[in-house]
Amino acid sequence: MEQYPMTPAGFQALKEELRNLKAVVRPKVIADIAEARSHGDLSENAEYDAARERQSFVEARAGMFHFCSWAR
Repeated sequence: MEQYPMTPAGFQALKEELRNLKAVVRPKVIADIAEARSHGDLSENAEYDAARERQSFVEARAGMFHFCSWAR
């Protein structure tokens, strides 16, 4: 596995981003999806589509950390 140099500040920033994604952003997106679902017809629900798109972004960004031993 290739290793890349990182400053302590950069490392802390990545750890904080991952923590924020998991502890703050992900639960908010889940709540947004649940609220949008309660509005009814999902086929014409732009709020639902936007929340699902945000969820895709959050999961993709959090998934970028899977290769880091400290993120497991």
